[in-house]
Amino acid sequence: MTEYQAKSANYLSFEVTKDDKLIGKLTYKNWFKLNALIELADNSGYQIEPKGFWGTTIELKEREKTLLKFKMNWNGEIIVQTFFSGIEKDYIFKSRGIFRDSFILTDEKGTELLAVKPHLKWNLMNYEYQITASEIFETFSHKEILLLSSLHFANYYMSMMTAAVGV
Repeated sequence: MTEYQAKSANYLSFEVTKDDKLIGKLTYKNWFKLNALIELADNSGYQIEPKGFWGTTIELKEREKTLLKFKMNWNGEIIVQTFFSGIEKDYIFKSRGIFRDSFILTDEKGTELLAVKPHLKWNLMNYEYQITASEIFETFSHKEILLLSSLHFANYYMSMMTAAVGV
């Protein structure tokens, strides 16, 4: 198992590290928007933006090329499709635990790839995350993009659940 940390300097940006080495950054344009930017340590950049009239499907793009898309289903799971190297793969991001206090990313067979545990920093009123990756996940060629996207999934999930409770 490999451990990653995602720390937020403010409520609009997160830095993901492994052994104090920067893996990448997730930056939101606005707290109430789903639009975000992912920048990896190698300076490659990706845009996350809602698609369609209702914006229920969110896409991750490299320029105009869609590499990943996701949406929440009625069960409260986030259904993820990736298109890396022209190959489509499906994943599910969902909450787990008695109090639904953490998240997991699984493949289509149900194999756990990532576990994401949020920690609220009360003094700063923002979240930090501990992310544990399986040995299988560590073999993925696009693991950094999927890792930072999973951080976005966790933020998206928590914002959707907060909105549902507030209604």
